[in-house]
Amino acid sequence: MEEHENQGRKEEMFSRAIRAGKRTYFFDVKVTRGEDKYLTITESKRRFSNEQGKFIYEKHKLFLYKEDFEKFVKGLEESIEFVQTGVYPENYGVEESVETEHDSITFEDLA
Repeated sequence: MEEHENQGRKEEMFSRAIRAGKRTYFFDVKVTRGEDKYLTITESKRRFSNEQGKFIYEKHKLFLYKEDFEKFVKGLEESIEFVQTGVYPENYGVEESVETEHDSITFEDLA
């Protein structure tokens, strides 16, 4: 696989930004050292910091691995459906066990 470098750091393989009011959401596909693709979803919100006397960006990240996509999408769809209709999905309250080989990955492993 060709490694993309940009001033010493890897570039995303794919990136999409969605502006939503005061927030921007970034969907970025990246690759681990082991050549596995994963998705990061970043929420970025600009706000003024009184301590620093300037605008800063608050960022929150979510890391999703391809083996979890189906469960994530199902949970997201059920949540959106509930927001829109107020109807609970079937099996609501029954928690699925989540097993993944990435439980012990740290941020340093993703660099």
